[in-house]
Amino acid sequence: MDATQLLSIWLKEREIQNQSRHTLHAYERDVSDFLNFCETKKLDLANIETTDLREYLAYKVEQQQLSSSSLQRMLSSIRQFMKWAEQGQYLAFNPADDFQLKRIPRPLPGMVDIETVNQILDQPAPEKPIEQQMWLRDKAILELLYSSGLRLAEVQGLRIKDIDFNRQLLRITGKGNKTRVVPFGSKARDAVMKWLQVYPLWHGDFVPDANVFITQKGSPLGARQIENRVKLQALRAGVNVDLHPHLLRHCFASHMLSNSRDLRAVQEMLGHSNLTTTQIYTHVDFDHLAQVYDQAHPRAQVKKS
Repeated sequence: MDATQLLSIWLKEREIQNQSRHTLHAYERDVSDFLNFCETKKLDLANIETTDLREYLAYKVEQQQLSSSSLQRMLSSIRQFMKWAEQGQYLAFNPADDFQLKRIPRPLPGMVDIETVNQILDQPAPEKPIEQQMWLRDKAILELLYSSGLRLAEVQGLRIKDIDFNRQLLRITGKGNKTRVVPFGSKARDAVMKWLQVYPLWHGDFVPDANVFITQKGSPLGARQIENRVKLQALRAGVNVDLHPHLLRHCFASHMLSNSRDLRAVQEMLGHSNLTTTQIYTHVDFDHLAQVYDQAHPRAQVKKS
């Protein structure tokens, strides 16, 4: 069986595992490009060595000026494919297994302080009735983004049946169709309940599968519309910040970690499959480190007389 056929089988298995269409397309592009390079070099899949992989990545940098993050993504695709091929005994060993690229530290996401977030969320409603209704919808969106660290697509796809007001829990469908249950705060609960009082006026039917956030015509609110409304409400509050949904997700993660120090819990709420993804939100708090050190280290404690 040739490499192209193996790639087709691997992609089919990934599709069965509910990998997103975007991810599958990236896998296919990255691995196909590498296999085409090997074919040009007259290399069979079984004979590929680490030096061939290094030559390919150097070629990609030279030809396309790829960034470090793009190279890491390509290497990850190739490594996963070859690991699968090795496990299926199509390969004697995986030359990509121990191959590593030097990682560039990920930049810390932009941040907005708590006072600024409160200024946006607690701003007074507009005077005109229709703008008041829009504000109630937008405030519910803003509160959920900050209260639960939701992604833009997760807010957009939220259904009425996904909200448990009694226990203040949301059932979220995230990346790869993975579901998780996250809490939301009392202010977010109140904001959503006030918005749902307006909901029927916008031709929205209270059916379990209906989208929570809709337009005035009753159709589901689009991603770009949500982004624009978030920016608008920041401007209306007089805040000089380019506010977008993902920035509020960053704020949620950072503020939660600052107060709880519980990285695992924040990882679960964000829906990160890998803890290292969550770790970009950890800030070095030297006062806290000194306090922990003084309390925990046996040679830091002052002996009582």
